[in-house]
Amino acid sequence: MPIKSDAERRWVELELIVPGTPEQVWRAIATGPGISAWFAPTTADERVGGEIEFTFGEGAASSGTITAWEPPSRLQYEERGWSEGAPPLATEFVVSGRSGGECLVRLVHSLFTSKDAWDDEIEGFESGWPGFFRVLRLYLRHFADQRAAAARAMSAYPGAHAEAWKQLATALGVSGPNLGERRSAPAGAPPLVGTVEHVEQSDTTCEVLLRLEQPAPGVALLGSYPWEDKARVAVSLFFYGDRAAETAAELEPRWRAWLEARFPANAAQKANA
Repeated sequence: MPIKSDAERRWVELELIVPGTPEQVWRAIATGPGISAWFAPTTADERVGGEIEFTFGEGAASSGTITAWEPPSRLQYEERGWSEGAPPLATEFVVSGRSGGECLVRLVHSLFTSKDAWDDEIEGFESGWPGFFRVLRLYLRHFADQRAAAARAMSAYPGAHAEAWKQLATALGVSGPNLGERRSAPAGAPPLVGTVEHVEQSDTTCEVLLRLEQPAPGVALLGSYPWEDKARVAVSLFFYGDRAAETAAELEPRWRAWLEARFPANAAQKANA
C-alpha cells in the first residue's frame, strides 16, 4: 500500500483476515508466547510502559515500549534507536471481530518524521510482513494456544535471489510446488515433510510455506530475498505441542550447519571483496 503522510508522521497500513475469536487473535499478536509462535522469539511486559523485545537470531534484536494496551483490541509500541539516526517508530495492531469466527487485523507502521528520507525503510517494513502473516493464519487455524518454539537458519548468497532460491528449493525438495502437494526433503537435508500451503515468487520474494507433519507438527517458511547487493536465504521453522521447545533446540544447530555448508557466508564476503 502507498505511504501516507501528514505534518508529523509517515506511515503504511496493512490489513488481513485471520481465523479465531478476538481473544485468541489478541493472545497471538500481543503476548510474548503468542508472537513467538509465528514471528520471532518475543518477551512482553503486558502493560502500558512495559517493554517488548524481539530476538531475530545471530545477535539481532529490537525492543520498544508499549504505549497502548487494550485487550483484546489494540496494542501499540514505540521503538527508538532501531537504526542509527532514525526517527521513532510506532507499530499498532488493532483487532476487530467479524462473523464466521474470523477477525480483521489492522497493522500500522508510523515514523515520526515529515521527511521522505526513511521511505525505503517503511516500504521494507511493509514487504517483510506477508510471509509471517501467513504463518499466523496457519497457527490460528491449526495450532492456536499450543506451546510453540521456533528454529531459524539464514545465510547470504553472492548472486541473484532467484538463483539462490533455485538452489535452496532443489536441495529441500520444494521445486515447482503446487498447493496441496505433500513434499519431503531428500536425503542429506534435515527432516522436513509437509503440505504446500502457499507459494510466492516475485522480484522481491521467493517463498514456500509448508504445514509440517515431520519432524513435528508445525509450519516451515522457506525463502530467498534480495539483500543489499546479494541475496539472503532463510529457513524459519515453527513447532507446536508439548515437545516444541525440545524439537527446536535439537534441530536449529542442524539447520544452521546444513545451510552454511550450501551457502557459505565467506563466499558472499569474498564476492564483495
